[in-house]
Amino acid sequence: MSAINMGSTPDQVNALVEVRQARQSVLSRPEPLEVWAIIHEAALRSSTADASVMAGQCQRLLDLMELPNVSIQIIPLDAPPHPGMAGPYTLLGFPESADLDVVLVEHLASALYVEDAADVSVYGTAFEHLRAHALPFDKSADLTARIKQEHR
Repeated sequence: MSAINMGSTPDQVNALVEVRQARQSVLSRPEPLEVWAIIHEAALRSSTADASVMAGQCQRLLDLMELPNVSIQIIPLDAPPHPGMAGPYTLLGFPESADLDVVLVEHLASALYVEDAADVSVYGTAFEHLRAHALPFDKSADLTARIKQEHR
């Protein structure tokens, strides 16, 4: 967090970490949100963090993969070119109406909310392509477990 928030004090960074941790509680509350995440294998193989930290991150993903409302797939290093190469985004879907769907694109100093239905549709199509490039759920879990062991 301190590498991303370069001008922040240690107290501000700690507050940001606490916010991110609190946001995760929506996954295990009585009526949890449904999340489908697609993560590139390179993110799990980061050499910028302490190996034990990365092993812990992999274990957290493995724990989340056990939740019925969480779907996680890994895009392997050898995957062909795919839309995720343009950068990360979050597609927020709402059950009441497809017109409410929004895309969140976060940057270092700002965030962009894409609300135009045609533009949101482009991101939705890109997500479908990413799902096709990613490993199936069981193979994603196996790869995550192997990478966790490599970090030990």
